[in-house]
Amino acid sequence: MLLPKFDFHEPTSVDEACEILATFGPKAKVLAGGTDLMVNLKKKILAPENLVCLSRIDSLHGIVEEKDQIVIGGRYTVAELTVDPLVEKKLGALRSGARALGSPLVRNRATIAGNIGSARPAADLPPSLIAYGATVILVSSQGKREVPLGDFFKGPGFTELRPEEVLTEVRVPVPTAGQGAGYINLGVRKAQDCNVVNVASYIALDEKDGSIKTARIVMGSVGPTPLRASGAEAALVGQKPDEALFLKAGEAARQDCKPIDDFRGAASYRKAMVGVLTKRTLDIAYRQATGN
Repeated sequence: MLLPKFDFHEPTSVDEACEILATFGPKAKVLAGGTDLMVNLKKKILAPENLVCLSRIDSLHGIVEEKDQIVIGGRYTVAELTVDPLVEKKLGALRSGARALGSPLVRNRATIAGNIGSARPAADLPPSLIAYGATVILVSSQGKREVPLGDFFKGPGFTELRPEEVLTEVRVPVPTAGQGAGYINLGVRKAQDCNVVNVASYIALDEKDGSIKTARIVMGSVGPTPLRASGAEAALVGQKPDEALFLKAGEAARQDCKPIDDFRGAASYRKAMVGVLTKRTLDIAYRQATGN
């Protein structure tokens, strides 16, 4: 399939990119890794008159720990997330999501900002990032704003990002002692497939009595956006962690999701697997939180 005709822009700074986007507005699309965008262009789902490529903006690439946050540049690739020592040491659930995403070829091209910005309900990175409490930095010629990632998604393919904005950074609070997170995805195949269900869980333990002080459970592929399992979280907070509690939380998470039937799996199957993956990711999170 041939690509539609467009003007190609290669800014070398975020300011320059924002100026171009401000000029063309909805007639422009940002190109990061292009793994979703190029497919949509070939299928004629999108036909922008301008593409704004971010590959020459060095400030958007990299990862650094700043005080109590890990700051990840929007151009950081999924492949880099899988091998980065900081991610491996402190953001294990994010690393698991990155390793589960697509094929090696896709991971080498796909970026963290692109995976978030595509707003696919089955995407691998958003559940763990939301579970960690991540925020995104959105920059335009008018300034910048910080948005909790949990509030960023509006529906399949729709986000809080405005046409004139660039998603420049993802900021993740650094997990400390007594905190842990886990991520598991389930697909028809083990790789290069859209998830049937994916779940990320995060818990923080009370340092005095070991009870669960904070819990976040995020479910993907079972709603139009990543969903928080509020009932499951409420069942966990204030309780001492054990297998029975995690099973109870899994059952509550089943009631919190809104899956549909499609060719990958029935809604009833997705509900059942939400319960299983919630329990398993809570087990992972608890082992991390206790140093086991």
